Amino acid sequence: MYKFEEEKLIEEIKEKQPKRILLQLPEGIKREGLRISELITSQTNSEVIISGEPLWGACDVAISEAKTIGCDMIIIYGHAPFISVDFPVLYLEARYERDISDLLEKSFESLKDFKKIAIATSVQHIHQVPVVKEFLESKGIEVTVPAAKGHAFYDGQVLGCEYNSFKLIAKDVDAVFIIANKFHSLGVAMSINKPVILLDPFNEEISKMDEFKQQIIKQRAVAIDVTKRADKIGIIIGMKVGQKFGSFDHIKDKLKKMDKKFALISMSEITEDKLINLYDIDAFVELACPRIAIDAAALFSKPLLTAREFAVVTGDLTWEDLLERGFL
Repeated sequence: MYKFEEEKLIEEIKEKQPKRILLQLPEGIKREGLRISELITSQTNSEVIISGEPLWGACDVAISEAKTIGCDMIIIYGHAPFISVDFPVLYLEARYERDISDLLEKSFESLKDFKKIAIATSVQHIHQVPVVKEFLESKGIEVTVPAAKGHAFYDGQVLGCEYNSFKLIAKDVDAVFIIANKFHSLGVAMSINKPVILLDPFNEEISKMDEFKQQIIKQRAVAIDVTKRADKIGIIIGMKVGQKFGSFDHIKDKLKKMDKKFALISMSEITEDKLINLYDIDAFVELACPRIAIDAAALFSKPLLTAREFAVVTGDLTWEDLLERGFL
């Protein structure tokens, strides 16, 4: 069902002629690693090393890993270009091929009360945008496909961490209809104050995000409140090249003015197993991927905030402002 673009893959490798390739795959398609590796080595002179590390997004370009093991090219599946890096990287999107006509008809019951709808999608389903647009317009709905902004590569594309294009058009639509998964649809819901309806082609599900959003907001409120009362704060500096959100110098200065103790901590993968060893710290602010704090709160025994949420702790942002501006 996924399109692996084998022909393009081999053509690019033959053109670039790398000696050794680091192959990065999302967890859901890592099973294809051996097949892709064998394809490359059988048709080119390149050696392939499959990265066993998680690939969390287009931001997660493993340049240090590639250099350490002597690779001179990285191939990333499942993502579109995100940031410019000083290293050869080939992105192959692994688009999900499925006729979604039946799911569109099924979804209309959740969409029929809206007159103006924006279309969103992750890169795996970006080719479905014209199909969805035509379907909605045939039902008399005015459709907006937001122009690509920030790190988005395509019009209508959403990323896990950034929803600027949808914030710009939020006031002009009644709802957002997203063709993706719960991760991306929650991101939209946490960014704008509009109803978000998810069509998940992989799980063949239609769902509204309102209830799930409210559950997450309650979790964030508790985390912020506990952090306000914390005496010792850990500032986690992300080590991944595409995961830089917020200035640790700014947060450090704020904590000094609040007479709080703090520690600067560098980390590539933020996990409970790592944080639990820092047992004398009461709460953490992470400047890596904001989705770690927002989505994975239940995995951590202590509060973990984003830089934007920490602004509520310092008083630079009210809780009401955060709800209005969005968490992402």
